[in-house]
Amino acid sequence: MKSVILAAALLSPVVLFAQEKKNEQPFTIEGSVAQLQKPAKVYLSIRNARMNKLDSTEVKDGKFSFSGSVEEPTLANLLLKVQDPSAPELTGPVKKDMLTVFLEKGKMNIAAQDSIGKATVTGSKANDDFKHLKDLLKDVDSQLMDLKLQYRQLYMAKDEEGMKKLEPKFDEVEANQKTIMGDYLKNNTSSPIALFVLNQYAGYEINPTEITPIFNKLSKTLRNSPSGKELATRLESARKTAVGQPAMEFSQPDADGKLVSLASYKGKYVLVDFWASWCGPCRAENPNVVKAYSRFKDKGFDILAVSLDDKKDKWQAAVQADNLPWTHVSDLKGWKNEVAEQYGIQAIPQNLLLDPKGVIIAKNLRGDALEKKLEEVIK
Repeated sequence: MKSVILAAALLSPVVLFAQEKKNEQPFTIEGSVAQLQKPAKVYLSIRNARMNKLDSTEVKDGKFSFSGSVEEPTLANLLLKVQDPSAPELTGPVKKDMLTVFLEKGKMNIAAQDSIGKATVTGSKANDDFKHLKDLLKDVDSQLMDLKLQYRQLYMAKDEEGMKKLEPKFDEVEANQKTIMGDYLKNNTSSPIALFVLNQYAGYEINPTEITPIFNKLSKTLRNSPSGKELATRLESARKTAVGQPAMEFSQPDADGKLVSLASYKGKYVLVDFWASWCGPCRAENPNVVKAYSRFKDKGFDILAVSLDDKKDKWQAAVQADNLPWTHVSDLKGWKNEVAEQYGIQAIPQNLLLDPKGVIIAKNLRGDALEKKLEEVIK
């Protein structure tokens, strides 16, 4: 089973969000919830690689509106929250009344009776395409949701055998999902959501050999859009860090300020591990890395950990708490860590395994995959 599916089922990988605004185009949302009789608010959330924004407005006489700007067709969420002081206090999980839409230049109309999640959306070609894609993926998404629920229950019960039995089913559903998205991309190279679909198809562990030909078939307008340029940059970084490529040299200070160079590890198998103290999935993965290190540290294996922390005390506290005895470096610039930027790291945890010559021989080894790979290469 692909690690990205496991991460989605349990602990989502922590992904980089930058903020940069260029060439924004105005949009307007005109909405109505015809049968709504109680005071309510609608929240608009936009979160992507260039924007992290939350806006809200009151529903008056069953109507609401938003205006703003986006650089390109952009995924957003609308959440309807009814205010009812007389309602009894709720306990346990509460189902959210939410609608996911694609915003783009122009006016979008959203018409609902009582639930915004069931609203009819008009006025957006991007959203029409998004709805079509959701319809195509409806069955596999339902299957995936059921598998995630099963997997979480098995995880909570610590049923490792049961989890392993589910892995082939995850692989099958994921393959079907990719087939549908791949067919969509072949037939809709100019769709305003094509780059969104391609990013979903590629995942955050991008394979440049597979993705570059698909990217090149998209329209020139899409390739030159902000998301297109961003994906082109990711592809270039992925090519430089692909298996078989020599790892790029770097130096960064350890906790005492001493510069540590990757070149000093030549002659050993070394895992370059990108992580951070605040990254839940990273911390969850650390016991597996400790286990592999303990087994192979006297057989020519070492680890150089690059932290995307920005606070030294929290970084060092996590190193101590997780009992990580190998060398750790960081420039304490968070997501702007120079090595992370050099290697195109946009999500953590991520790692690269290098051979004694400094050539990348494997990437993103999680669970017992690191131990198995070391068994294979260290005799």
